[in-house]
Amino acid sequence: MSHSLQTVVYTAHTHVTGGRSGTGRSSDGAIDVALSTPGSNKPGTNPEQLFGIGWSACFIGALGFAAQELKVKLPADTAVDAEVNLGKTANGEYQLAVKLDVRLPGLDDATRQQLVEMAHRTCPYSRMTRGDVDVEIVT
Repeated sequence: MSHSLQTVVYTAHTHVTGGRSGTGRSSDGAIDVALSTPGSNKPGTNPEQLFGIGWSACFIGALGFAAQELKVKLPADTAVDAEVNLGKTANGEYQLAVKLDVRLPGLDDATRQQLVEMAHRTCPYSRMTRGDVDVEIVT
């Protein structure tokens, strides 16, 4: 199965200097952040936090598409809390592991589960990490 793009819907342009201790900005100026190494207590965010926010936002979008397909109203207070762990594997390589806590208040268990499964199949972040990142999803 090919994952090559046939149509580009949007292209984000970013610029980072200094790596984890630098700065990052988007070409449109919407993002302009200081970066800091996790646990350093220096001002700034880090790639793991940005990844968690990006994945959570994308996942909620995928939940919306799943809800439309199932003809279910997505709760207005739908939320995703992401836990992005940066660690080392047994052979010393850096690796991520992610836990997504999906909140779909007011929906029954079966509907929540169906929406989450559909979103996890279609969300580009979920597909991008499949097989390479340990992902746990709880509702």
